[in-house]
Amino acid sequence: MTAQPDPSRDRIARDIAAAVGRTPLVRLRRLSEATGCEILAKAEYLNPGGSVKDRAALGLILDAERRGALAPGGTIVEASAGNTGIGLTLHGQARGYRSIVVVPENICADKIAYLRALGADVRTVPPAPYSSPENFQHVARRLADAMPGSWWANQFDNTANRDAHYRTTGPEIWEQTGGRIDAFVAAVGSGGTIAGTGAYLRERDARIRVVAVDPHGGAIWSWVRHGHLGAVEGDSIAEGIGQTRVTGNLAGAVIDDALRIADAPAVVMMHDLLRHEGLFTGLSAAMNACAAEQLAREGGPGQVIVTILCDTGARYVSTLHNPAWLAARGLTVSDQARA
Repeated sequence: MTAQPDPSRDRIARDIAAAVGRTPLVRLRRLSEATGCEILAKAEYLNPGGSVKDRAALGLILDAERRGALAPGGTIVEASAGNTGIGLTLHGQARGYRSIVVVPENICADKIAYLRALGADVRTVPPAPYSSPENFQHVARRLADAMPGSWWANQFDNTANRDAHYRTTGPEIWEQTGGRIDAFVAAVGSGGTIAGTGAYLRERDARIRVVAVDPHGGAIWSWVRHGHLGAVEGDSIAEGIGQTRVTGNLAGAVIDDALRIADAPAVVMMHDLLRHEGLFTGLSAAMNACAAEQLAREGGPGQVIVTILCDTGARYVSTLHNPAWLAARGLTVSDQARA
């Protein structure tokens, strides 16, 4: 009997960089059935570094190499709430670079431990607004400026970030949906995902709506809805999103609307995705799912809405997936919450 060809043999990644992207779109069954829409989520936590930020990290590194800004044996310096730092460190290791990652000291300890396990030199700094010279982004820039042979990745304002999503995330979603998509919904951190993906999708079909997702404490909802950054209300435990300025990646982005999602329903959604869909995510992914559901109900049945599962819940075992930690912050998850 002649052996049948094994298609998996043609899918061997030549290196870790080639394993970034081509993540599946997962139908969110309960939300789709409840709304009469197709709500699809791009499983970005399946990237090698466990998050959507692998795309930005790799894109930033490749662009720096092409421009000669990052030379063999160099040092990558970046400010990160965790995931971009993880991606830069992981792909930097594979390409012979060392990494220094500056993080706010209030981010989840799981991320800091993971970064150090990967080999990053992690520098923690007190949280400070962008207007302060002690903001983690400014600290990272000064470190890079003072260190010969180093390169500041600058994920927030370096548009190689959004270009990576324009080249990869957008085309993948278009192909996976067969061009049948009514809206793309994404939370905003650096802005690269929504700006790059949204730009590609809108070029293919001008009717596709691009909708930003913002937690309380973020200013992007105000910027999109009212044209200014002033309407910042409340706070959020979400990490990596909740931007308070228009970054270089957001500048000029086509965004049609924005939805603000509170922590409490997002925590319920996060645990619902795990219990009923087998999707182990962080809070930004859950906020995306909440926003996609809201958009589906507002627009009515028949829509195809695509969103992003930003990262893995393994980043938040001691916090978001720890009932005692949630309870201390007045957040609980009832087994009947979304039954």
